[in-house]
Amino acid sequence: MAFDAKSGYPPLGFHFKVVFTGIGDEDIDSRFQNVSGLSMEMETESKKEGGENRFEHALPVRAKFPALVLKRGLITESKLLMDWCNNVFNNFIIEPKDLTVSLLNEEHDPLLTWNVVQAWPKKWSLSDLNAEQNSIAIESFELQYQYYSLQT
Repeated sequence: MAFDAKSGYPPLGFHFKVVFTGIGDEDIDSRFQNVSGLSMEMETESKKEGGENRFEHALPVRAKFPALVLKRGLITESKLLMDWCNNVFNNFIIEPKDLTVSLLNEEHDPLLTWNVVQAWPKKWSLSDLNAEQNSIAIESFELQYQYYSLQT
């Protein structure tokens, strides 16, 4: 866990920003309420050894990264981000973009930054519209990507 030496406490997870490279400098396209999927896992391959029946060997194969999911309240003015998504879903034009997710301190300086490489929209969804509930319409962007690197 990252430790903020200045405050003496671990950083809080609610102060972050997302910045897309190559989509534009619109501040509205970088506002999200939730980022999930920043994890990695090592795929393994099982090998059995002749005469050894107590266990199988688990050998590392490659790193695996799940989809990155970005959520926010529906923003109708987010033209550049929606054009990027619509090009994938309507025209099958996939233009991967890099993006950064930065965890910020109280001065809005990055404590940790995840550099996400070659992301492209895999899914866009909208929360249920329900006349019986007084809730905000939430849009979700599910992005497939190659890998990320962590910068401290």
